Amino acid sequence: MSKPILEVDNLQVSFKMFAGEVQAVRGVSFNLNKGEVLAIVGESGCGKSVTAQTIMRLVPTPPSYIKGGSVKFDDKYEITKLSEKEMEKIRGAEIGMIFQDPMTSLNPTMTVGSQIMESIRKHQGGSKEKARARAIELLQLVGMSNPAERLRQYPHELSGGMRQRIMIAIALACNPKLLIADEPTTALDVTIQAQIMDLLQDVQEKTGTSIILITHDLGVVAEMAQRIIVMYAGKVVEQGTLDEIFYDPKHPYTWGLLQSVPRLDSDTSSELKSIPGTPPDLFAPPKGCAFAARCPYAMEVCLNHDPEHFYASESHSAACWLLHPDAPKVERPVEVGGRANG
Repeated sequence: MSKPILEVDNLQVSFKMFAGEVQAVRGVSFNLNKGEVLAIVGESGCGKSVTAQTIMRLVPTPPSYIKGGSVKFDDKYEITKLSEKEMEKIRGAEIGMIFQDPMTSLNPTMTVGSQIMESIRKHQGGSKEKARARAIELLQLVGMSNPAERLRQYPHELSGGMRQRIMIAIALACNPKLLIADEPTTALDVTIQAQIMDLLQDVQEKTGTSIILITHDLGVVAEMAQRIIVMYAGKVVEQGTLDEIFYDPKHPYTWGLLQSVPRLDSDTSSELKSIPGTPPDLFAPPKGCAFAARCPYAMEVCLNHDPEHFYASESHSAACWLLHPDAPKVERPVEVGGRANG
């Protein structure tokens, strides 16, 4: 088996604030294989975006700092040790990123063509005409009509879906080996969300780019991701293949996420369920399982000891004391265990 293109090992990222230290990412570990689509899911504030932005070294320092861990890319870069000048050669050229809100990510004073061509000329050189031809090719790839005309337009002249397609084109401009999509459909309506997800899947199949897809909605990854990581309170609480997470989830938090997603195979009269309570304060994370205060199955050990990862298979693990051999047997809710609507 080929070596993973990305290896994240025990990554810890904190923010030094006036009131103290916010432990945003607390020991995250995962691998991404070449040509694979990996989804990272969880509620807002669980550390998904900070993890992704740390891989790109885009988290402002200060107040943030990498407290520990390793991020190895393409078996030759230790991302946490690179200087800003070294990272500038990697961003855009080898790692591309699609941000949440294209309206605030695009420069309103530049045409979209100039913004696409800027990345091409910075990393690949060549003439302006060659960069323009590549920009038109990229706009065709992302499904934009009249690409030559679109190059002359400004972001405010385009719809939300079109702007997101421009962001995808910029991210793909230099044929990156890794594409990070951070909540790429958040600011879009449901119909456009589906189009953008179909586009990402089509682009991945055509280019073979490895993708990290960050989202709070398990439903949007059902047809695209091969593997899923579930994060909570700055940690990975469960990871496995798509089928393992959708059909045989092990962690009560994952159960809660799945119960909040509409499904075609469920009774239309059944109500969607939310997870009661709120995530813990990461100024002072609990010493035990971070989900214990919201978990209906919490035991005394959950409150006092952080669980290790227990493995259900070689690819499937969850950090939950319910998987310990001595734990009482708990049946997961009947609503959980089928593919989400998508």
